[in-house]
Amino acid sequence: MLFLGLLLAALGGAVMATVLTVRGFRAMFRKSERSGRLRTAALLLGAGAVAVYAWGLLHLGYAVMQAEDGGAGSAPVGPCRQAGPQVASLVVGYDVSLLPLHFECRLSGGGAYVTSSVPGYVTPATVGLGLVAATCGVLARSTARRVQSPVA
Repeated sequence: MLFLGLLLAALGGAVMATVLTVRGFRAMFRKSERSGRLRTAALLLGAGAVAVYAWGLLHLGYAVMQAEDGGAGSAPVGPCRQAGPQVASLVVGYDVSLLPLHFECRLSGGGAYVTSSVPGYVTPATVGLGLVAATCGVLARSTARRVQSPVA
C-alpha cells in the first residue's frame, strides 16, 4: 500500500511540475517587465523542485517495492543488503522518511542506517530550488505591488 501511495505522489508531482513549467513559459512570453521575469523564474524553479522531489519519490517507491516483495531470498529486505551480509543479517525492518527522502534499515540492536536507494542530491536540490523559487515569487509580488498605481 505504501508503494502505491508513493507512486501516486510521484505521478502527481510529475503532473504538477508539468503545469508549473507550462505556466512559467506562458508567463515568459506575456510580460517583459521585471516582475514578469521574476514570476517566470519562480514558476520554472518551482517546477524543477517538484520534479526532483517526484524523482526521489520514484526511487523511494522502488526501494519499498523491493522491501515488500516476499518469497525466496526476501530476507533481509533488498535495499538493506547494500551494507554487506554481516550488517544485513541484523536488519529487522525498515522505515521511510518523506522529509528528507530516505529509506532507513532498522537493526536488531536498536540502531539504523540509511541506504543509498534515494540519490543524495534529491533533498539538497529540492530545498535549494524551492528556496530560490520562493524568493523569486516574493520579489515578483513585491515588485508588482510597487509598479501598480495607487487607487484614488
